[in-house]
Amino acid sequence: MDFRFKRITIKIGSNVLARPDGTLDVTRMSSLVDQVSFLRKSGIEVIMVSSGAVASGRSELKTTKKLDSIAGRQLFSSVGQVKLINRYYELFRDHNIYVGQILTTKENFSTRRHYLNQKNCMSVMIENGVIPIVNENDTISVTELMFTDNDELSGLIASMMNSEVLIILSNIDGIYNGNPSDPESEVIRDIYNDKKQDLSGFIQPQKSNFGRGGMLTKSTIAKKVANEGIEVIIANGKKDNILIDLLKKESDTICTRFHASDKPISDVKKWIAHSDLFAKGELHINERAFKALSGPLATSLLPVGVEKIEGEFEKDDIVKILYKGESIGVGKVSTDSAKATESIGIQGSKPLIHYDYLYLD
Repeated sequence: MDFRFKRITIKIGSNVLARPDGTLDVTRMSSLVDQVSFLRKSGIEVIMVSSGAVASGRSELKTTKKLDSIAGRQLFSSVGQVKLINRYYELFRDHNIYVGQILTTKENFSTRRHYLNQKNCMSVMIENGVIPIVNENDTISVTELMFTDNDELSGLIASMMNSEVLIILSNIDGIYNGNPSDPESEVIRDIYNDKKQDLSGFIQPQKSNFGRGGMLTKSTIAKKVANEGIEVIIANGKKDNILIDLLKKESDTICTRFHASDKPISDVKKWIAHSDLFAKGELHINERAFKALSGPLATSLLPVGVEKIEGEFEKDDIVKILYKGESIGVGKVSTDSAKATESIGIQGSKPLIHYDYLYLD
């Protein structure tokens, strides 16, 4: 069987792995492992981002006192992650395939060094035939350091590992042009790299039953990742043989497909693109700078185009770029906040953010 890709990232949501009562759906999990094993043996390198630890732990423990949301996540995930990865290990072992666990936090992506450490670890695993299974380390994450959900994490992983496609498995077929429960609604099959294409009117705001995210998060991450040159597919993980059907060269499986930009960006820019959460300051630019940055030519951000600087930062920190109060991108700054402030409006100064370290939304 011919497939279109050589390296893929698969995100499996909590609603795919959990039964209505919150317990782990081992039958569905086994089916997905069978499919991943088939893909792996067909020569495809697979990276998995799997939710389900909290749901898995919640179904095991019967607590005697009420826990706040953070304590509950820490407790349930500490038990559930062991159960989840052990189940994966046993299921993949039946196919003579090894898996390895990667637990990470948002903070681990905040510096280029930590980012590359994770990438190198996962690269070694793949080179030695081990499938990485990634999840957020909920046992030590607190609210301000948590990913929005594993959709956000899967986008980071797919980008970091230069996957050709990111498949996000949910419990519905994709993004609908109306309420999914309305029989008149249909799945939007194709979304192209067009900033004018507004999906906000179609996306339901509610979050999933067992996960933290919803379709709004999925679409936001999907657009960003597709803009980096990686195709993104949102599909129903509860459908039999879904992964095999999606990856066939002539697939007509119902899903929402975000088509990849034909202008992929560098590895450094991929890291910067997902670093807005770690920004230490803000550069507010004028209209002339905005037009220059938005134009077709490669342009760095010069001090003459900056009107105001907020926050304190050091050389090589990540900063946000704003125009009329709206964030338009992020970049790695070439100097600290004090020197940057002194250079505001001065012509002939070196760039505050070089084009090679600049990412625009």
